[in-house]
Amino acid sequence: QVQLIESGGGLVQAGGSLRLSCAASGRTFSRYAVGWFRQAPGKERDFVAAINFSGGGTAYADSVKGRFTISRDDAKNTSYLQMNSLKPEDTAVYYCAASDRGLTAWGRLYDYWGQGTQVTISS
Repeated sequence: QVQLIESGGGLVQAGGSLRLSCAASGRTFSRYAVGWFRQAPGKERDFVAAINFSGGGTAYADSVKGRFTISRDDAKNTSYLQMNSLKPEDTAVYYCAASDRGLTAWGRLYDYWGQGTQVTISS
């Protein structure tokens, strides 16, 4: 079992930055790929970024490439999502998730999910 807790969300103006954190407890965090997803009101949950176990590779949605950076610190059992040049369309609840099946953008392959953190970007 892996427990995930996101933090770092908030309200910022367009063009600003936020860094989200995903703190993990339970099983060995380093053995899991970590994904970040987001869900805006009335929309489906979308893939944002993922990082493989031991940092072996990353993947990003086209909409965030060049603006967002995913990373992990296995010594702290934490993953980060650095979000720069934020846009109003980035407004959503952001979730982190863990998968033991490697780097993937498919939400169905993630077994553990956090409760989410709200990110709101004002124009």
